[in-house]
Amino acid sequence: MGQTVVVAIDGPGASGKSTLARRLAARFGLALLDTGALYRATAARVLDAGADPADPAAAENAARRLEPAMLSDPRLNDEAIAAASGVVAAIPGVRAALLAFQRSFAANPPDRARGAMLVGRDIGSVVCPAADVKLFLTAAAETRARRRAEELRGRGAAAIYEHVLQDLNQRDTRDSNRRVAPLTAAPDAVIIDTTGLDADQVFGQAAALVAHALEEKEWL
Repeated sequence: MGQTVVVAIDGPGASGKSTLARRLAARFGLALLDTGALYRATAARVLDAGADPADPAAAENAARRLEPAMLSDPRLNDEAIAAASGVVAAIPGVRAALLAFQRSFAANPPDRARGAMLVGRDIGSVVCPAADVKLFLTAAAETRARRRAEELRGRGAAAIYEHVLQDLNQRDTRDSNRRVAPLTAAPDAVIIDTTGLDADQVFGQAAALVAHALEEKEWL
């Protein structure tokens, strides 16, 4: 068959990128890696050790010792771990330690998949700059906060919209201003503003781009 295809999806929190990635991966038979789980697992390991997520040495050590099995830990959805993940993700040594893991996944997708789909904040710009498809999802901060609050409430967690909005704005500022691999759309990425779109509309736009890439690789 054709060569492996790589799809990169980036964007800020609650922009809809993870939901889109799961649907696309299932539709086209691509191996999926939500790279946010790498940073959450790193943060969880730091917290479990009783260390400070802002401590570069502790965070880098946790990142270097990360194992794939840790990515399925249900605790990674906890708000405390999610908050700590934003801190460890800003540490250059952590990003460097996890870079090889991500690129290896993209180059050698598991289970003989026809390609890999990576979701994060710097996939198209840093991790996989030669990806076949680069998408950058965004939405108004208020829309993203409403979505995140609804998601948290759906899990049974208490969520106050104003607090969620504040957290998202702080994360956006930290991610966009960090020295290494800041949150930004790659120059050749297709930007999709999901503010006024439902999930099916976003999926339709993205699926057409992925299908075209697979056709060029002779997978379809």
